[in-house]
Amino acid sequence: MTIIRCAWADHSDIEREYHDREWGVPCRDDQSLFELFVLEGAQAGLAWRTVLAKRDHYRQVYHGYDIARIAAMSDHDLDALAHDTGIIRNRLKIASARTNARAALSIIAEHGSFSGYLWSFVDGDTITNAWTQASHVPGQSAQSDAMSLALRKRGFRFAGSTICYALMQASGMVNDHVVDCHRYA
Repeated sequence: MTIIRCAWADHSDIEREYHDREWGVPCRDDQSLFELFVLEGAQAGLAWRTVLAKRDHYRQVYHGYDIARIAAMSDHDLDALAHDTGIIRNRLKIASARTNARAALSIIAEHGSFSGYLWSFVDGDTITNAWTQASHVPGQSAQSDAMSLALRKRGFRFAGSTICYALMQASGMVNDHVVDCHRYA
């Protein structure tokens, strides 16, 4: 029996596994959402499989995505990460993890959770699309535009609408599996 997947996920084992087990599954955990946010920002301009291959090391250097610990990282800590071949060594992307952690802590203090704040952009429920072809899946939406604008006003970096939309897809805020994908339902 042939398993039908979204086209982007059929290029490597690591992408297939991520697609089949995680992508599009609703996530409401602050640390897990922050991890996805950091990874989506790290991915900007790169292949997703590159980021997935480095994911375990990202978890290690970012303290299991403990938001408070990332927010407390020193400039020295960030400089060391810029030389760590286990992650993407873009200084702006590395620095954005700390900046975004600090901004996320502010959201948590104000709204009670990072998750609740992010999910508010989809009114707390998954938006289920019905794309028949991968070429129909958008790279952003009105909701990701609004999320991006709000996050950037709060000081987030690497928070453009495309990154926010990718986060929404990854975390199940949006179901963008194509209708014939085995994960659509």
